[in-house]
Amino acid sequence: MSTIYMFSVIILAVIAMVFTISKLKIHPFIVLITISILVGLLCKMDAIEVIHTVKDGFGSILGSIGIVILAGTIIGTILEKTGAALTMANSILHIVGKDKSALTMAATGYVTGIPVFCDSGFVILSPIARALAEQSNKSLAVLATALSAGLYATHCLVPPTPGPIAMAGTLDANLGLTILIGLCISIPSTFAGLTYAKNVTSKVQIEANPENTVEELQEKYGKLPSALHSFSPILIPIILIAFKSIAEFPSHPFKEGAFATFLSFIGNPIVALLIGIAIATTLIPVSERPNKLNWVSKGVTNAAGILAITGAGGAFGAILKSLPIADALAGSLLNLNIGVLLPFIIAALLKTAMGASTVAMIVTSAMIAPLMSTLGFESEIAKVLVIMAIGAGSMTVSHANDSYFWVVSQFSDMNTKQAYKCQTGVTSVMGITSIILIFIISLFV
Repeated sequence: MSTIYMFSVIILAVIAMVFTISKLKIHPFIVLITISILVGLLCKMDAIEVIHTVKDGFGSILGSIGIVILAGTIIGTILEKTGAALTMANSILHIVGKDKSALTMAATGYVTGIPVFCDSGFVILSPIARALAEQSNKSLAVLATALSAGLYATHCLVPPTPGPIAMAGTLDANLGLTILIGLCISIPSTFAGLTYAKNVTSKVQIEANPENTVEELQEKYGKLPSALHSFSPILIPIILIAFKSIAEFPSHPFKEGAFATFLSFIGNPIVALLIGIAIATTLIPVSERPNKLNWVSKGVTNAAGILAITGAGGAFGAILKSLPIADALAGSLLNLNIGVLLPFIIAALLKTAMGASTVAMIVTSAMIAPLMSTLGFESEIAKVLVIMAIGAGSMTVSHANDSYFWVVSQFSDMNTKQAYKCQTGVTSVMGITSIILIFIISLFV
């Protein structure tokens, strides 16, 4: 099977996917599963292996983030139905003003994305984006894209998220320097995403569609929850996850005893979000507590479609990961003399083809590691710039084979066409902005 044939099949599959979902209005779950099987067969995989890979890919992604999506959706449902999300939105707008709501979501995502996986972070924070969109009279597309951009920048460029920290280990880079430069590169990347959100996705009109207005909630429950009580189901899980990241840092700031183990356990996103659910249920008015099960069931129902599409996206990604994409790229690109653009291009092609940013980072760094001396990347700063280039490539681009694409689109009421304009567009801009900055820095160090 030639490289050209394999990539032609992948490109045609993506085009067919967009057409059938957007124009023919076929459900993404059916399209993704069907195209996954067809791509495997057309790329000459064994038929039985194709089915096993689809099943494993579906189960693997749900095993990874399925519980997080369910727990986050339950929390979000309770925050919306109790008016806590509106309280949070009002509190934020009181501090920053309506004109800065997009900046607020980008900054919130940026900070949250350092300790929290971008998928989990978006699930946790999406109720705030929805409520802010309603209160600031902005399209939900703007605030969702700004939030996604902030989360993605630090997810791809700043340890201790798994991809950057794995790259630092593989390339034997100074972790402190990686964090410092990652923070510096991710700031302009986030602002590029914010600019795209404000100027491009503002043309995509998506209504916030809150379940109830402030007036309806006040009439029903008498008053809205306090700001502290409203924020706690979101902030406490984020804090717990952050402590887990700190506890598992290579320097082991909490040593390696029982306390560090406890922090790693309680800060696991599953445990942290279950605690968030417990806190969220305390927001339910006393008059509604006999119906608490119905509130949780509504959240589970809301999550069902998201889980199906996310799992199907994982199946498509698994098929692509099983193809010899990395080997094909290695033979074609490693002889080019283009500095930090080389790891960027490899990571971008792997990301676009396979979907998972973390996988693209790990595979690319493993491919580049034996060649660092040959390519002239021997100094500490050069190693870090290679990490940044791979991280920038792993942003470029998020589309239908990426679980994050479906998390953002489904939690933001985007159809597939809108998601390509918002999520795929913003990740393209962020990746290109980042590599331009990295390349310029590489010319002077």
